[in-house]
Amino acid sequence: MDSLLPMILIIPIFYFLIFRPKQKEMKVLQETQKNLVKGDKILTQGGVVGNVVTVRDDSLVILSSDAKLEVSTTSVVKKMEK
Repeated sequence: MDSLLPMILIIPIFYFLIFRPKQKEMKVLQETQKNLVKGDKILTQGGVVGNVVTVRDDSLVILSSDAKLEVSTTSVVKKMEK
């Protein structure tokens, strides 16, 4: 029983130090992706920085260095400050 107790205590420690903060981070990212509007400056997973031109159901059209790109909404990593 003494050797089993540390293993049982590790589970809540992992939950509160690793899994819970990651879940909160993902929730904030999903809210950001859902609330994008025309004119927002964003960063994508591929490293492309651009301004949102058009918002569609599951994609965005962005303008980056005079090039129009259509990217998936889920590829947005961060909303940049203006």
